[in-house]
Amino acid sequence: MSKVFTEEELPHFGSTRDTRDRLDLVTEDVPVGATHLRADRIVYHPGDTAAAHYHVDSHHVFWVLGGSGVLHTSSGRTSESTRLGAGTSALVGPGEVHWFENDGDEEFSFVELWAPPPAETIWTVDGDRCTWAPST
Repeated sequence: MSKVFTEEELPHFGSTRDTRDRLDLVTEDVPVGATHLRADRIVYHPGDTAAAHYHVDSHHVFWVLGGSGVLHTSSGRTSESTRLGAGTSALVGPGEVHWFENDGDEEFSFVELWAPPPAETIWTVDGDRCTWAPST
């Protein structure tokens, strides 16, 4: 029942907000039959930042593959910025506002997992959101 995919066979996307890249690992576009988990690999190039957002009904786990970047989180009146580097992981809970930035001069990459996949993403700054378009 195992399935093996090469990187070229997986869906690739580019951010419409900055230069980030996304490679889908477990999504509706990758035929593995998973319904309780979503996963992808994200690469932040120097200077990239995501828009602040949260997921109402989903835990979000990040496993850093390479480089380093800053995870910003906010819950109620508490805000925190944490530097993550290769080999570290972080968990963001449902309803917790979060975003990343690559403030360095090397690529910052991680695998992100959602359990369960989010039903909705809420953007917290008017007019600022992240969308993805297929890479060619």
